[in-house]
Amino acid sequence: MSSQVDRKSIEMVAAAIAPYVRVTPIVELDGADFGLAPFPLVLKLELLQHSGSFKARGAFANLLTRLVPDAGVVAASGGNHGAAVAYAAMRRGVRAKIFVPTVSSPAKIQRIRSYGADLVVTGDRYADALAASEAWAARSSALAVHAYDQLETLLGQGTLGRELAAQAGALDTLLVSVGGGGLIGGIAGWYAGALRIVGVEPEAAPTLTHALRAGEPVDAPAGGIAADSLAPRRVGQLMFPLAQAHVAEVALVSDDAIRRAQEALWSAVRIVAEPGGAAAFAALLAGAYVPRSGERVGVVISGGNSTAVDFGST
Repeated sequence: MSSQVDRKSIEMVAAAIAPYVRVTPIVELDGADFGLAPFPLVLKLELLQHSGSFKARGAFANLLTRLVPDAGVVAASGGNHGAAVAYAAMRRGVRAKIFVPTVSSPAKIQRIRSYGADLVVTGDRYADALAASEAWAARSSALAVHAYDQLETLLGQGTLGRELAAQAGALDTLLVSVGGGGLIGGIAGWYAGALRIVGVEPEAAPTLTHALRAGEPVDAPAGGIAADSLAPRRVGQLMFPLAQAHVAEVALVSDDAIRRAQEALWSAVRIVAEPGGAAAFAALLAGAYVPRSGERVGVVISGGNSTAVDFGST
């Protein structure tokens, strides 16, 4: 099914969701702005998307291309996907039940509630919320909207790659944070080898790193500062062949590096990124990915459901 995540399919989904999602901006900077060696740097500010993250793309792709029953939709999430599904359901006038774990941040919980969804906080990690959501789907016949391992979700996230290509033109490398892999899988489906894609994961949640080493999705640690967005137990089955084919490498970053990236984005550009949203940028600051001289690097700032206090700023 991952073979269906291609430009033609992404174009069709992009047309369907266009009335419901924002075209998020890019900002063109230089590595020197952050104390690095000079190189062209393009940030894709997806934290400005509806519901505060790229997840709105996949949520609307599901609600607009699948039949939604009277029971509405159900989703499990660390927070961002739940907020996106709740927002999409509100816009479409359907019921939504969202399950999140206790690690979900207060900012994300508040956002989900603000969209009128029925929210259930259960379990310590995303996997616990997923199990609870699956049980609810079986009882209620609600449409399950998976955070990353669903074709429509991947196609929706792939529209970010389409949009970025039109905005930024030719990039040499694109850094993308990885949790379950829906975003990097969709982007890989769009670019399909046209540029170098580098995944970035927290050291405490190396899901794609372990999967690539094993040759298949496997359980990995699921902790760290970004556990509410980048710590499922394993990457999705659908995205994995796309990652094998089109992700050049995966860089790992520490929690301290993610905090420093949040601080740097705020200090230099006044961007308040959540930990998961700043993880890809952390790879540059920490030296986990070092661009070549003159290399034009893109970074997806994927989410902003956070507050300045989360990274020690006032």
